[in-house]
Order: sequence, then structure tokens, then C-alpha cells
Amino acid sequence: MPRTYHLDAPADAIGRAMGADARGDVWQGGTVAPTGYAPVVIGRKEGARLVPRQWGVPPPPRGEHVVTHLRNIASPFWIGTLRHTEFRCLVPATHFAGSGKAWLAVPSMPIFAFAGIWRDSEVPSFAILTTEGRMPVGAESSSATMPVILHPRDYRAWLHQDWKQAQRLVAPFPAQLLRSLCS
Repeated sequence: MPRTYHLDAPADAIGRAMGADARGDVWQGGTVAPTGYAPVVIGRKEGARLVPRQWGVPPPPRGEHVVTHLRNIASPFWIGTLRHTEFRCLVPATHFAGSGKAWLAVPSMPIFAFAGIWRDSEVPSFAILTTEGRMPVGAESSSATMPVILHPRDYRAWLHQDWKQAQRLVAPFPAQLLRSLCS
């Protein structure tokens, strides 16, 4: 699972790639680390929109650290959020940290999206969903998880479909479609 990711594109390019309204978003590109701000795409009846959020939602009761990754989609703490389409989001990225010095990209999609959820609490925030998966050769991770990368054809489904249909998208992205970049 990525500890950091890059979104090396300005807001207007992200909006075009994600089919979202980017007006008013000042993102110019850069690295995103936990507790840092980055744009996410939220779905609305009037259309998708780019909004800034902090990476890391407040922890569950008895938790001590912000939650940057959501793996257990059956958890009672997360299921309510996942069932409500208005709390799902797309997390745009251009590449993400694998293990060691490897960065991973999706050559067929210069700007792609992780499946995410968002919350409005003390701070508007988001987390990235992860799943079991294989990294490309040379980018193996000590962790058996990777972020849920969505195909563009599935963006609308993630944002708007009933959870029974949308949860099928929480699946490994084909490793052969990822490319390992040297740092």
C-alpha cells in the first residue's frame, strides 16, 4: 500500500481525466503524504466535482492514528460509509510508492484513480481502499496489499452504484498493466 503518491498534474487536467468539474481547485501537482491535502473527486447529482481533502480520516474509537488505508470493507466501522454513495470518492494519482525505491504507474492512464472514501469530521478527509494483490516484477512489497486502482469505465460505478454492485470493484489491478519506475 502506498505511503506516498504523486499527482503530477494541475486541477484542470485532473478534472478532464476524471470527468469532473475542477473550477476553483488550485492544485498544481506534487507529492501527497499522509495528513497532506490533495484533490479527490466526489459524485453529486449535478455531476462529479474536484474538492480538496486531507489524506487520513480520524481513527475509530480506541484508535490513535489517522487512517490512510481501508482494507477491511466488512468492518462495522466502515460499512456505513461504503454503503452510502455520497461518501465514496476517486483519488487521482499519476504514480505511487511501491516498496523500496520503486514507484508504480499505469502507462495506459497518465492520471488514474484509486477507490476512496471521504468523511467530514473535524477536518474534511479521505482514505484509499486496499486489497490483496501482486506488484509487478521488481516492485515487490513486504505487504501483500496494494491500492484499489479503478479502470476509467468504473469511475461512475464507484461513485454511484449500490454497494452490492460497487464492492466488486474492490479487486486487484492487473500487475501487467502497471509499470515500475526508478526513483
